[in-house]
Amino acid sequence: MPAATKDAVLGSAVDLAREVAVGLAEDPSDVGEYLGLVVEGERLVSHRFASAARGYRGWEWTVTVARVPRGRTATVCEAELLPGPDAVLGRAWLPWSERIRPGDIGPGDVLPFKADDPRLEPGWTPTGDPELDDVAIDELALARVRVLSPQGRDEAAERWYRGPHGPTSAGSLASAAACGSCGFLVPLQGSLGTVFGVCANQWSPDDGTVVSVDHGCGAHSETDAEAPPTDWPAPDPLIDELSLETVQLGPSETDAQPETDAQPETDEADEAPAGEVATDEVSADEVALDETQADETQPDETDDAGPDSASVDSPESTDAPDLEATADAPDGTPTSDSADESPARPDPEP
Repeated sequence: MPAATKDAVLGSAVDLAREVAVGLAEDPSDVGEYLGLVVEGERLVSHRFASAARGYRGWEWTVTVARVPRGRTATVCEAELLPGPDAVLGRAWLPWSERIRPGDIGPGDVLPFKADDPRLEPGWTPTGDPELDDVAIDELALARVRVLSPQGRDEAAERWYRGPHGPTSAGSLASAAACGSCGFLVPLQGSLGTVFGVCANQWSPDDGTVVSVDHGCGAHSETDAEAPPTDWPAPDPLIDELSLETVQLGPSETDAQPETDAQPETDEADEAPAGEVATDEVSADEVALDETQADETQPDETDDAGPDSASVDSPESTDAPDLEATADAPDGTPTSDSADESPARPDPEP
């Protein structure tokens, strides 16, 4: 089949195509600028105009024209509003039965019947065996046309466990104990009962709902109960013997006493032998004794005092021993000159 070529007669039918588009639109201003033509086939061309209608941004008014062989007149085949490459489109069409989402069913609404629902399977058919029928009908409650299939059970368990009544909710993370130890938990039957139960506490925010056994809330039945004692022995204390801790002790009694004046250096005369008297001590005692005697014998008029009293009162008298001349020897023994020149110590008066 040869490729379609541009038709001069159909390509020049722009005014005809616009007139048809304006007649199709509700408002003449809804037909915008001319966007060009598209050769659809032999003697078949579509003229496109931009849509200015509200809510149809990116759409195009499309008018298709054709002509008969060797004809000189264009004929309108069809005209419609079609989406362009940048058009704003709605969602793909779905049957109403597939548009329903969880929570959309209200009072009086009825879901359509689905015969091949993968979440369900045929129920128990009585066999006539009392043992099998009693267990299936009385204990497992399978005497229904359809019951939950393994796929439906797994989907429900996954949805419940990851929902607001599972262990990851905010209330469960803040609770002190799990629902598995709560007295208000009513376990479910079958395999779901190992993981889920129904809350029967009216003070709980989960009252009447299915919760996981590791869920929790502030209305636990044993909230105020103390922790039971354990049989495990208490662990031994861990003593760190590798690190040293410096402790600052308080001041001792000796440190608390005020500091006394520094003791004078030990006179070298104290190191003299026991039989000898230190020159410094003799001089001090003699001066004190002479001053006492002078006070007793001194006349009332000090101007008549003789030279003897003056020599006694003055510690600088020539009779006083020369302190510099009485220096001890390096080994602590007084020199012979100082010993000979030291006067005898007078006996004190009674």
